[in-house]
Amino acid sequence: MRIDVFSVFPDYLEGPLGASLLGRAQASGLLDLRVHDIREHATDRHRTTDDAPFGGGAGMVMLPGPIFAAVEAADPPRPLLLMSAAGRRFDQVMARTLSDGGGFSMLCGRYEGVDQRVADHLCDGEVAVTDAVLAGGEAAALCVIEAVARLVPGVMGNAASAADESFSDGLLEYPQYTRPAEFRGWEVPEVLRSGDHARIAAWRRAESLRRTHERRPDLLQPGDA
Repeated sequence: MRIDVFSVFPDYLEGPLGASLLGRAQASGLLDLRVHDIREHATDRHRTTDDAPFGGGAGMVMLPGPIFAAVEAADPPRPLLLMSAAGRRFDQVMARTLSDGGGFSMLCGRYEGVDQRVADHLCDGEVAVTDAVLAGGEAAALCVIEAVARLVPGVMGNAASAADESFSDGLLEYPQYTRPAEFRGWEVPEVLRSGDHARIAAWRRAESLRRTHERRPDLLQPGDA
């Protein structure tokens, strides 16, 4: 899978993209992650990529020219998604959809955002990872890449891991425990040490429902029990 990212701060992305799961996936040829510096396509000696907004107001707006030029030069895979607080909320369903394709791209906004003509005539959609406003789209892009990449076949060592976790079935994941069985007086639930797979499955289902009811009741559907 090829994933392209367009940013005015490419150094922000290089470390995380080369580490851990993402680094191994690139080394094995499962992922092709490309970061493009929008400043390389600025037309002045100061490498300017933003200017004051028409109509006045605080902050700066990213210029359309360097962004269009950067994208057209790279000819990235589509869809091209603008990381924006005004976008559609990113979720596991979207992550799964993107992982099923051959690749996609992301544009990282900064400052007060991008010129609207970029969103209207260059990008294929807008995506937000949170209801909070970030300093830029780079952190959001990293979230999307991690969520999608781990669903690409072969990226995770155990394919079952992606199928048995929060949001995979619409619920939050059940609690997890490991050794030792007792730590500072706190014990692992007896059922998980019983070896009774039916009881364990029932406990995990009940815990997923309990957690979801307490923390994310908006995820529950009629009939969840």
